[in-house]
Amino acid sequence: MSASVILLLIVIALLALRQNIVIILAVTVAYLHLTWGDGDLLYMVEDAWIAIDKEALLSIPMFILVGAVMTRGSIAARLIDVAVAFTQDLRGGLGAAAILSCAVFSAISGSSPVTLLAVGAVLYPALLRENYPKRFALGALTSGGTLGIIIPPSIPLIIYGIATETSIVDLFLAGLLPGLLLTGVMVVYALWMNRSMPTPTPETRKSRRAALRRGGPALFMPILLLGGIYSGYFTPTESAAVALVYALLVEMFIHREVGLRDLYQIVQDTVALLGSIIPIIAIAMSVNVFLATEGVPNALGGWLQANIGNVILFILAMNLLLLLVGMFMDTISALLIFGPLLLPVAAGFGIDPVHLGIIMVLNLEIGLLTPPMGLNLLVASTAFKENFTLVTASVLPFIALMLFVLMLVSFVPWLSLFLV
Repeated sequence: MSASVILLLIVIALLALRQNIVIILAVTVAYLHLTWGDGDLLYMVEDAWIAIDKEALLSIPMFILVGAVMTRGSIAARLIDVAVAFTQDLRGGLGAAAILSCAVFSAISGSSPVTLLAVGAVLYPALLRENYPKRFALGALTSGGTLGIIIPPSIPLIIYGIATETSIVDLFLAGLLPGLLLTGVMVVYALWMNRSMPTPTPETRKSRRAALRRGGPALFMPILLLGGIYSGYFTPTESAAVALVYALLVEMFIHREVGLRDLYQIVQDTVALLGSIIPIIAIAMSVNVFLATEGVPNALGGWLQANIGNVILFILAMNLLLLLVGMFMDTISALLIFGPLLLPVAAGFGIDPVHLGIIMVLNLEIGLLTPPMGLNLLVASTAFKENFTLVTASVLPFIALMLFVLMLVSFVPWLSLFLV
């Protein structure tokens, strides 16, 4: 039996035993080094250490902390209040507010599950109270939560930038238009789907001013965060630190919703989450070093250019591959492994590394909504206490919208590269 068949059987057995992705990656890397490498597992440890010795990684725990502070405090609720106030006098306006709230919250937290939980906890009961169809409410919030991985600052874009040594600021700029386009498409769909809802009572200017006044400090955060990055005043890591300090000041001294005891619990939860993320980054990066040393990306690129000479066919094949990967792998692992693998291949077809990053993240964003491993499906099913099958069916129209935007972004590079 060949070594590759044995490796495949090992991975299948680990999956069948429901082993953690960290264990599966660690066993895979160890087997690669022992079978095709020089047989020394010390290189695996060295590669893992080099992978996590990067300044940009510091931004990830801080962005997670920002999202946790906002969720524990009242920034999230105040942002939602502003979105509701400005859409409430439209038929189906609350559905549009759900999408807009996810988009705004995404621009701060950078995390899809955090966005889904923060916005969904407030708006899912509200949508049901206003007699919106349950399937629409589930689909809108579960799908809207995925905006957290494309609208900057995005943790997956940071991971891709680290894995491929691509400018994270350029990736943030590139994600802005596709993120806004996807948000706009979802908002239009939400309004059209709920066009038969009863005519709402027009929201007065006074109540809108009140919502803006209450949400003023919260609304300033994305301006501070993104403005600092795009103007060049902050690096992504520095912007995460500034956002964290600002969120703490607002929640502890202005809103007074977060105390020292809450802060201790927030830090504890964040550390626990990082305990599952950082090992994945370290081990997956060691896979990349091994593959690069063995010349796998160059060999794959040569084979594809010899057999797929058309860039259109390559983009279609790459999208299909990434959609399948997104069904079975988490976003971070997929970006760490396939980013460096596809980068030289895509470059051979003239695809910009920044454009490639946006295509990959959009594909894996859809993967958050596809069974069997769709993270947002699992989070939504647990958080809203709804059947997994119902949640999966509810996101199908939104997946169709996301595929439409994916094709646009894939074949119109200008949408990603204009601001860059």
